[in-house]
Amino acid sequence: MGLLTACVGDAQPVAVGAVAPLPMTQPEPLPPARFVLEGAMTQGGVVLGTAPTGTVRLRLDGQDVVVARDGRFLIAFDRDAAPAARLVATRSDGSSVVEALAVSPRAWRIERLDTLPKQPQPDAEFVRLRPPELAQINGARAQDNAVDGWRQRFVWPATGRISGLFGAQRIYKGEPGAYHSGVDVAKPAGAPIVAPADGVVILAADHPFTLEGNLLMLDHGMGLNSAFLHLSRIAVRPGQRVRQGDVIGYVGSTGRATGPHLHWGMKWRGARLDPLLLAGAMGGG
Repeated sequence: MGLLTACVGDAQPVAVGAVAPLPMTQPEPLPPARFVLEGAMTQGGVVLGTAPTGTVRLRLDGQDVVVARDGRFLIAFDRDAAPAARLVATRSDGSSVVEALAVSPRAWRIERLDTLPKQPQPDAEFVRLRPPELAQINGARAQDNAVDGWRQRFVWPATGRISGLFGAQRIYKGEPGAYHSGVDVAKPAGAPIVAPADGVVILAADHPFTLEGNLLMLDHGMGLNSAFLHLSRIAVRPGQRVRQGDVIGYVGSTGRATGPHLHWGMKWRGARLDPLLLAGAMGGG
């Protein structure tokens, strides 16, 4: 087959019937890469962030983190989180951006009871009932709903005297008990509680659980969820979408409780979080 040539500038001869190669183009350079982070970089804290432009994968200490279409994401740190963490973004041009995070420790309220033994072993009825309750709780937390409550500034579901702090722990004759996994707010029985942020109801117990009593759980999106314990009554149903400020239940003393109060617990994936760091200082009563 002959060659068809043309004298147009520096064009090269192309075989008849062949496809001329496209000119080589360089990938569009990405803008400078950086993370934007805001929130409590501390044990029990939550951080909202914006990933570097072009991020296609984000990992925290080797675990994938979901990034929204606008580049926003959420990470959080357990009550016993290590003092350092590593955030790595992989970008569409193959480059990586690494952010070393310093996680501040906190001084937890520790009460030492050197004359008292740890709580006695659970009875047979508790042993029988607890596994299916935990299965319901874990199944609820495994849900992944499209909801943006995680983006909001959280509000207190109830206001009043804080009667129990997150992270507080008792030591019985040198043996540590479980630490307090949420914040307790003392309120009269029947006082309403509201959704602290937009969410989807992922659990509304149809009977009191052994420890939690009437238990309600909300998914706020991105793996962040709230649990409300000891309610006298639940006012929403599983699968229902609620808006921040909607009444979702009423204070009670069901389950293992010594008096009427709201226990508000939060988790992100497996990390237990301090609700006070999301809702801030409480106003009113």
